[in-house]
Amino acid sequence: MDGAHSAALQLQQLPPTSSADPVSEASFSYKENLIGALLAIFGHLVVSIALNLQKYCHIRLAGSKDPRAYFKTKTWWLGLFLMLLGELGVFASYAFAPLSLIVPLSAVSVIASSIIGIIFIKEKWKPKDFLRRYILSFVGCCLAIVGTYLLVTFAPNSHEKMTGENITRHLVSWPFLLYMLVGIVLFCSLLYFYKERNANNVVVILLLVALLGSMTVVTVKAVAGMLILSVQGNLQLDYPIFYVMFVCMVATAIYQAAFLGQASQMYDSSLIASVGYILSTTVAITAGAIFYLDFLGEDVLHVCMFALGCLIAFLGVFLITRNRKKAIPFEPYISMDAMPGMQNVHDKGMTVQPDLKASFSYGALENNDNISEIYAPATLPVMQEEHGSRSASGVPYRVLEHTKKEARLEG
Repeated sequence: MDGAHSAALQLQQLPPTSSADPVSEASFSYKENLIGALLAIFGHLVVSIALNLQKYCHIRLAGSKDPRAYFKTKTWWLGLFLMLLGELGVFASYAFAPLSLIVPLSAVSVIASSIIGIIFIKEKWKPKDFLRRYILSFVGCCLAIVGTYLLVTFAPNSHEKMTGENITRHLVSWPFLLYMLVGIVLFCSLLYFYKERNANNVVVILLLVALLGSMTVVTVKAVAGMLILSVQGNLQLDYPIFYVMFVCMVATAIYQAAFLGQASQMYDSSLIASVGYILSTTVAITAGAIFYLDFLGEDVLHVCMFALGCLIAFLGVFLITRNRKKAIPFEPYISMDAMPGMQNVHDKGMTVQPDLKASFSYGALENNDNISEIYAPATLPVMQEEHGSRSASGVPYRVLEHTKKEARLEG
């Protein structure tokens, strides 16, 4: 009896088995992944709603005399507030989930913009024309949703605390230094061909954007993680690496927006959206896998299913953006030299009609009452022909008659 009692006491004194630790850690990782994914989805959804609200406001005020009339509308300011709220949600999501999970979720904004554009902004459609006109968008949305589900389900479970020591250790690791060396050489090469060789291909420009964007998301995750730890009580703002990451985040974001603006001036927005999403997501996932070791310890099945989710999301975004209408370039005035039978209206290679950076234009359905007199079209002086009557009203230009000899030469 005493032996049994002592054995029971020994069993009670034994420490709990560590078999529950992996389960609790996996549950904790899943909860953090879910929080980060929900924040990212919420942020991208709100940003797409905000952009479409502002676009709707601009469409309604397209014929207004005041070019800044949208500042006086509540709709535009509501869109701005929602945009800031959405960007804050996306920024906070980087502190909870791995970089490889948050970056591909930007496909949510493409899905939401496609649905909102079809329902609210684009022209009215008939039921019989819906499938014919929007079948690609419907299939693309379905594929993007399936790809997003796979991304969230098989995302990596890397949840390292974003302390100053950990970030510094990753920053000076040889895999990331090698990645930085390759990235800098590739970026400089692309920049040389883009600036000096006029290589204005969309892939070249958007690859520059993707390389800058990869550094932006790496630094965003570091800054967001250190801020969250500081709010929780573990102060990280006294580490110099925080300010280094913050400066790199702002600088890369500014240059990324500059190259993206240059691309939008030369190519259609749908092409930029699809190619830019694919390149930026691929490069950013690579940078996150090297810097934060997102896929360290993951089995082959999870990595393959995650890659499959990325490919399906890429295909969905491509189909959605492919169905968008291409913008028709608008000519601000009628080019007289392009009309058949007219002489070339140029003087030493300079066009007679100036390219005004104002709302005045020939043939445009615009109210130009508020245009300054300096933008009024110039009139040529009235010149009377000497052989005509002096009292007769002259024409607003000199009529030059060809001689028979000149006519024979031209013939």
